Amino acid sequence: MCGIIGYLGHQLAKDILLDGLKKLEYRGYDSAGLCILNDGQFFIDKKVGPVVQLEQSVANQEIISTTGIAHTRWATHGAPSENNAHPHFDCHGQIAVVHNGIIENYQALKEVLISEGHQFQSETDSEVLAHLIEKFYTDNLETAVTKALALVEGSYGLVVLSIKENKLVAVRQSSPLIIGVGVGETFVASDIPAILNYTKQVIYLNDNDLAIIDSQGYHLQNLAGQVVDRQVEEVKLNVEQIEKKGFKHFMLKEIFEQPQTISNVLAGRVKDGQIKLSIDLDLSRLKRIIIAACGTSWHSALIGKYLLENIARIPVEVDYASEFRYRQPLVSDTDLFVAISQSGETADTLAALREAKRQGAQTIAIVNVVGSTVTREVDSGIYLHAGPEIGVASTKAFTAQVTALILLALYLRQLVGQPLDDGLLADLNQLPEIVATTLSLNNQLADLAAQFYHTDHFLYLGRGLNFPVALEGALKLKEISYIHAEGYPAAEIKHGPIALVDENMPVVFLATKNDLSDKIISNIQEIKARGGRIIAVVDQDYDHIAELADHLIRVPVVNVLLSPIVNAIPLQLLAYHIADYKGLDVDKPRNLAKSVTVE
Repeated sequence: MCGIIGYLGHQLAKDILLDGLKKLEYRGYDSAGLCILNDGQFFIDKKVGPVVQLEQSVANQEIISTTGIAHTRWATHGAPSENNAHPHFDCHGQIAVVHNGIIENYQALKEVLISEGHQFQSETDSEVLAHLIEKFYTDNLETAVTKALALVEGSYGLVVLSIKENKLVAVRQSSPLIIGVGVGETFVASDIPAILNYTKQVIYLNDNDLAIIDSQGYHLQNLAGQVVDRQVEEVKLNVEQIEKKGFKHFMLKEIFEQPQTISNVLAGRVKDGQIKLSIDLDLSRLKRIIIAACGTSWHSALIGKYLLENIARIPVEVDYASEFRYRQPLVSDTDLFVAISQSGETADTLAALREAKRQGAQTIAIVNVVGSTVTREVDSGIYLHAGPEIGVASTKAFTAQVTALILLALYLRQLVGQPLDDGLLADLNQLPEIVATTLSLNNQLADLAAQFYHTDHFLYLGRGLNFPVALEGALKLKEISYIHAEGYPAAEIKHGPIALVDENMPVVFLATKNDLSDKIISNIQEIKARGGRIIAVVDQDYDHIAELADHLIRVPVVNVLLSPIVNAIPLQLLAYHIADYKGLDVDKPRNLAKSVTVE
């Protein structure tokens, strides 16, 4: 949530900061700003809107400086405006801060600071940090930052710059920050893409880590002043992986990357009729699995419940991570807690994980981002290796997560000595090719989108494993096209939602063959009788529905346990093309950000 980039080195700070902001814009794009230490003065510019507005504003400015900080914002406290844009400053304009996270006690702190004579310029919680640091600042920035943060409750990825010292101070608490190590230069950022053009050597800061960056390099300590040692790791990503490669949007590129990402999840994990996973698990005390996730990851978790109970025969509960702690959950050491998060930094999922660990559960994670906080706090995990997902609406991470959950279910079945289905394993190995075939529906989905992009409402219906796919299809449409859409178990349509159906209502059915096929045909007939416009996703050899549906989307035949992956593809493409026909910014849907690191 929000993007931070800081630089101290030998290159022009302006160019590096702007380049970093553009790479981080998927994290927030309500406003952007920078502060550069220029010959004993601050050069400051802020603009509402995307980073290009800021870039155009400073394009002709000659700022011969090699130190600065910048930020692209996703609004939490205060509407998008130049005053609310970061960086924020103290009363005298001599201390600048960029901040991700939420200061929970900011109002109380602000009242005290105002009573002491501080004057605020914004509506944000973040500005409190600048004034607190001013309160304690004498001649040492890290000391002032440490004293200020002793009073703060909340989360922060924070970088601070003073007009009096050529240094950056960066601190992490529940909001990701990394240090990039170059030759004669050091970077700080909220995510790796910001610095990939310059270095692949990174340090992942832990909570309570404080980094002091100056012309000599960097020094790491904790907020108690004790030196800490963090390993420098080499990032395996390259710049090409975060470019569009000729696609109109990152989202479309990522949809088409799914054959490769699924192949990455499977690589080395299905071999000689066995599942190979590097996870630590005491099966002797396992009685229940709890999965917690948010958004699209929650939908993959729901599919995971079906898969784990069907294949491994272990009871599974699925929770919204944001609600888990607050229902006072009963967790024990007989539970396995599974955290699912694309970024590995989702604040609610982290909090749920920590609560489960506190109560003694075994923990694993299904995560895409190597080195993320979740991966460092679980007992073990399954990396997706899907590569960076820049589009805010998740696509390839979703299908990769479901693939990982299939592997987990098969692995647990294997551990208890139950045989694996050779046919399922064969289909699993063929899944990348099957998904590639499914992507050939792209032109058909574009044509279908042209007929429906003026629609105001959609319903998505599925049963069994494909009910969560209906939820995911509806979410994708809502996220990027701003069309109201709802997903339901198909049988539930009779219990209220059918009242919405008329000749203007498109209803998307996940109707590929399974044990409930006859029942879903009955549900289709119910919609047909009320004039609904039926779009049906069917198997290639399933023609019976043709006489009922207005539009057929024929996907390849696949094992029913793998059908959620295949069936999700056309729903992703339909949502994408509808949003594109509407002329919307598909990669940056309004009010959303990629990584939700605040509660």
